[in-house]
Amino acid sequence: SENKEEENHRESLMIVSGYAAKFFHESLLETEEGQNIGLSYFKERGFSNDTIKKFELGYSPDQWEAFTAKALNEGYQQQFLEETGLSVKRDNGSLYDRYRGRVMFPIHSFTGRVIAFGGRTLKTDKNVPKYVNSPESEIYHKSNILYGLYFAKKAIRDEDNCYLVEGYADVLSVHQAGIENVVASSGTSLTVEQIRLIGRFTKNVTILYDGDAAGIKASLRGMDMILEEGLNVKVVLFPDGHDPDSYVRNFGTNGFKKHIEDNKKDFILYKADILLKEAGTDPIKKAEAIRDIVTSISLIPDAIKRSVYIQEASQLLRMGEGVLVTELNKIVLGERKKKDQDRA
Repeated sequence: SENKEEENHRESLMIVSGYAAKFFHESLLETEEGQNIGLSYFKERGFSNDTIKKFELGYSPDQWEAFTAKALNEGYQQQFLEETGLSVKRDNGSLYDRYRGRVMFPIHSFTGRVIAFGGRTLKTDKNVPKYVNSPESEIYHKSNILYGLYFAKKAIRDEDNCYLVEGYADVLSVHQAGIENVVASSGTSLTVEQIRLIGRFTKNVTILYDGDAAGIKASLRGMDMILEEGLNVKVVLFPDGHDPDSYVRNFGTNGFKKHIEDNKKDFILYKADILLKEAGTDPIKKAEAIRDIVTSISLIPDAIKRSVYIQEASQLLRMGEGVLVTELNKIVLGERKKKDQDRA
């Protein structure tokens, strides 16, 4: 009976989230404020009616209680409005809308039900956070969710590759361009759970990040985690000032595909490029860079793949293969010892 109760509780949270998605979507398409502010923003970003409908994009009216009052009026319980984070409780016990005046990006579960939201402000006020996301709840754990996965899973399987981007708009624009095997880690650093989700559909991940310093650092962190889970990873950077969203809008589907084809790098080339450039002529920094590259290779569970990458690294870094193998074995043994100690 406890399980039943828990199941009912989860279902109630799902139902209220589904209701909210419908409310925000209708408010976008059918109210004057929604059309003037929300819809014109999405149109400006180049999203078609089909994309807006498919991803159930919405708008939350810029009033304190527009959504909450309607939900309560229709019999939805205060407890579930609070738990999903759709409504926030004031000190006097009354509720107000969390997402006032924001365009809404519903986040879908693996099976396509709405479980959370990201709300983006259109105000330029520096004190207003650009994005407000649903808090963690019984149905939403952000480290286990990839934005767009529900819409991408068939294409990921068919293409045997998953494009990994950063934001909601990247997913929407790339998907709209007919490249549907695309997901985002939306607002969180990539997690092991997210990588395992991708691993259910393909062993190949291509990271598409904008080429700024933060994007590059994020891609290096993400790469090591992907390798550790036994997936193959390639990286594509976009020219300065471009991200996947702006690139696909400017250069179209074919231009986008061509850029990926011409610029995708295997992780080892990519990492060596970045670290050796940083090291310059400093021999100590160069040694650190080489160790860093070998450490990444050491994460790969498959021994044959590891050995192939060591050969590649040896040519790329102009280092004897034996030296690299020795270093690799040292790292692997060190890790094993550390794990054994942790267990003890």
